[in-house]
Amino acid sequence: MTRIAVIATGGTIASTATEGGVVATRTAAAVLEGAVFDGIDIETHDLMTVGSYRMTLAHLRAISDAVASLLRRTQDPVDGIVITHGTDTMEETALLLDLVHDDERPVVLTGAQRAGDAVDGDGPRNLADAVLTAAAPQCRGLGALIVFAGRILPARGTRKVHTTALDAFRSSAGGDLGTVADGTVTVGAVPRRPAPLPRPSAAFEDIRVDLIEMYPGADDVLIGAAVSAGARGIVLAGTGIGNANPVVVAAVRDLVSADVAVVLSTRVPEGPVQGVYGDGGGADLVAAGVPTASGLPATQLRILLALWLSENKADAARVRSMIATYADMKTHNREE
Repeated sequence: MTRIAVIATGGTIASTATEGGVVATRTAAAVLEGAVFDGIDIETHDLMTVGSYRMTLAHLRAISDAVASLLRRTQDPVDGIVITHGTDTMEETALLLDLVHDDERPVVLTGAQRAGDAVDGDGPRNLADAVLTAAAPQCRGLGALIVFAGRILPARGTRKVHTTALDAFRSSAGGDLGTVADGTVTVGAVPRRPAPLPRPSAAFEDIRVDLIEMYPGADDVLIGAAVSAGARGIVLAGTGIGNANPVVVAAVRDLVSADVAVVLSTRVPEGPVQGVYGDGGGADLVAAGVPTASGLPATQLRILLALWLSENKADAARVRSMIATYADMKTHNREE
C-alpha cells in the first residue's frame, strides 16, 4: 500500500468564517474528512495553522524540517508528501522546498481559494489531486510541485496570478508538467533541476533580504532603509525588461561595493530580464555589477537569495554564478 503523509500548515483550505473574517482553524484530519483513496494510506501531521500571509522565514524553515524528517524516516517510510498551505505565499515555500529537495519522492503543495466551510469549496478536489500526484510513480524525480485546479506545476517559476479565481497559479517558465483529471495523473514534461542546495539552517530564519519594486519617481529611500535595517541582499523588481533610474543605479552601485547582494528581476509576470536600456535602465545596473535573473519571479528570487546568503558571503562573482545556476530560464521545463 502506498503511504502518503499530509502536513497541514493552515491557509484557506483549513479556514472557516468567523466574526473577524476567514481564519485558519481546521486540522489535517478535518481537511481530509470524507476523502477515500484506493490503495493509499494517509497519515496526517498538524505542523501549524496559520494564514500564509503571516508566514516568516522561520515558518518556511519549519516546513522544510518537517519534510526532511519524514523523508528520513525508515520505519513506515512515506512514498510522498502533501502540504496544505495558504495560496498567498505558496510560491515561496514551494521554491524553498524544491531548492533543497534531494529525494526522488514527490513533495506536493496545494490549497484552496475558497474557505473550508464554503459549500462550493475547491479544497477537497485540490487535496485529492495532490494526494494522487504524490502517490503517482510518474511524479517521482520531479522535485517539489504545486497541484491546483487540475494542473501539476513545477515549484520553480510558478506564481499566483489571480486573487480569487479557482485556477490561480501559472508557471512563468515552461508551463504545466501535467494534469490530474478524473483521478488520473498525466505527466508530459519534467523540470530541469540543478543540484540541491543545503537545507536551511537557523541562520536562514534571521537573514534579511528585501524586495523593492520600481515605479515612476522611485528614489533610493527604500534601498537605504533596507540597508539600515540590516539587509544582506536586495531583489530589485525593475520595470519592463529590468529597468530603474539614475538615482537607483547610483545607490545600487554603492551597495555592490559594500557587500550587499543586489539581483535584478522584473515586476512583469513573464519574459526575460536583460540589460538593454541605458540612462538609468538595466544596462547601467548590469554595468554596476548587478546580475539579472529571468527564471524565477521576484518573490521566489528573494527566497533563493535568502537561502544562499544565510550560508555564504555576498561575493559578486559567486552570486552571479548562483543566479545562473538556480534562477535562469534554462533550468525550467523540457519535454519528455
